[in-house]
Amino acid sequence: MKPTLLILAAGMGSRYGGLKQLDQMGPNGETIMDYSVRYALESGFGKVVIVIRRSMEEDFKQYILPRYADKIPVTYVFQELDILPEGFTVNPERQKPYGTAHAILVAREAIQEPFTVINADDFYGRQAFEVMADFLSHSAPTVPPTYAMVGYRLDRTLSRNGTVSRGVCQTNAEGYLTDIVENHKIGYTDKGIENIEEGLYNLFTGEEPVSMNFWGFTPDFFQALEEQFVDFMRENHDNIKAEYPIPNVIAHLMSRGEARVKVLHSDAEWFGVTYKEDRPYVVERLAQLPD
Repeated sequence: MKPTLLILAAGMGSRYGGLKQLDQMGPNGETIMDYSVRYALESGFGKVVIVIRRSMEEDFKQYILPRYADKIPVTYVFQELDILPEGFTVNPERQKPYGTAHAILVAREAIQEPFTVINADDFYGRQAFEVMADFLSHSAPTVPPTYAMVGYRLDRTLSRNGTVSRGVCQTNAEGYLTDIVENHKIGYTDKGIENIEEGLYNLFTGEEPVSMNFWGFTPDFFQALEEQFVDFMRENHDNIKAEYPIPNVIAHLMSRGEARVKVLHSDAEWFGVTYKEDRPYVVERLAQLPD
């Protein structure tokens, strides 16, 4: 069974100033997402599912879906505040999305096979798709379930135009994830690479592996995800800014012995557009890619 590529494309792009998902930055008008779909297809993925907002539907129908129509099956699902587990309603004061865990959960009915999760506006490199496709295609059922993530060097994932959020990972001798810590304001300072989040101020070497939201799961992940999201909604209904990111789900499962995560290493280059000022660099790098 070929794995599915799940692309998270419902982000608002507030720091970027527009929809990064639709920005044509490649030399022939490609979006970053076009490269991900191309590499996934070449690596053996069999289907693409894209998470979008309802307000983006017409743009995706007009500008994105026709690009893939004759190459690979593509469908899309919606992430909206009102798409919640049974018994829950939206806090009327809430405006922000619930996070990446919720974005995966809304795709539950569209995916029945092993799948990879990526961001629409991140360039991950061809080799990352190859190593993930190999893992998903050859992994056998285990107890507890074994998932995967592609790890990137921290110093190869930063922006020169401001701070970024990064999940810094630790692994054991066998290459399995033991901890992942979200640092929300990592950037270059006079001291080097530092997290300047209030009260933390951690200094890094730059060699630390970080999660860039490139995950590999088996379908059983949806059940565990929904159970945790229900708990999150119960605890955070009145917290209108609370979000539930994927690393929180993974950390919870690992702490209970209910999952383990293999960290896959790749020499692929990562780059993205967190800020509008990042765009010229991304355009330059995409123009340098081999055909």
